Amino acid sequence: MLKFQQPPKEYGDIFQDDTDRPLPEVLNPNTRYVFLSTLAKGGKSIIRTCRDMHLSRVVVYKSLRSEFKDDPIEQRRLLREARVMALLQHPNTVPVYEIGRDRKGRIYFTMKLVHGYTLREIMDYRERYDLTQLIEVIEQVAHALSYAHAHGVAHRDIKPENILVGPFGEVLLFDWGLAKVWRKDGTAAEEPEPGTTVAGSNKTLTGHGKLQGTLIYMSPEQMRRDPDISFGTDVYSLGAVLYELLAGQVPFNAEHAYEVIEAVGNREPEKPSAVSRYPVPRILENLVMRCLRKEPEKRPDMKEFIQVLQEDWARELLR
Repeated sequence: MLKFQQPPKEYGDIFQDDTDRPLPEVLNPNTRYVFLSTLAKGGKSIIRTCRDMHLSRVVVYKSLRSEFKDDPIEQRRLLREARVMALLQHPNTVPVYEIGRDRKGRIYFTMKLVHGYTLREIMDYRERYDLTQLIEVIEQVAHALSYAHAHGVAHRDIKPENILVGPFGEVLLFDWGLAKVWRKDGTAAEEPEPGTTVAGSNKTLTGHGKLQGTLIYMSPEQMRRDPDISFGTDVYSLGAVLYELLAGQVPFNAEHAYEVIEAVGNREPEKPSAVSRYPVPRILENLVMRCLRKEPEKRPDMKEFIQVLQEDWARELLR
């Protein structure tokens, strides 16, 4: 199991001054949070750490960037992300604490602060880790997705940057901002997007009116903006992450985004064993190649994905 350093002490020490401090008779929501620092600025949102003055703990506070604060589509997406995360109460998802509006009426939500490393940061030092440790991370992500799929949610943005390994070995799948959910009658309404074409060399496309997600991990149907896209897209994306762990490179890569799109839609990736400098278990290679099938119905579901990961594939490395 991967384990890292403990969280900084300033976030973890517990003192009686904090636990026994009286709660005001009248709670003012506008003075509940004291901002500490900015963790990240995305294309549409900003994520900050802040101290919850009611509970005396440091939490993560997510809101829209100023240019999107009045955008009804982005407001809906932020609300959906918060509620999806809150409803998916699973060990491999991040707990949501509160959703609300600030003093200017802007939507925000707070969630657990978790220290650790993203899978991207871990993969940048791939030679330090045993394959068994890395597969444990993938398996935990698969459990989160299996749970989400069973509850009618497709993540649609699986990538190493959205997988976090915490200091106690916990694995968390976050950033559910592109999640797809369905109505009770089985239909789903996608937010209207202008027909923006993909150009240039940018492979990470999360801009307004563009393909939503990270290109090199997208399924063919996600690139086509298939209105019937379903859980199979997550299988493809997690398969692409697993491919990168095994092969040391992504399934398809090119200088320009349109070349990646063409390859994902029309070409078959090389087998990981053909390009990797590490031994690749045949069981895992076969699983990856099935996950990357063009047709969603030919991919395994997440339960089968987990079953294969739990097979004794490591014995192949001992031969």
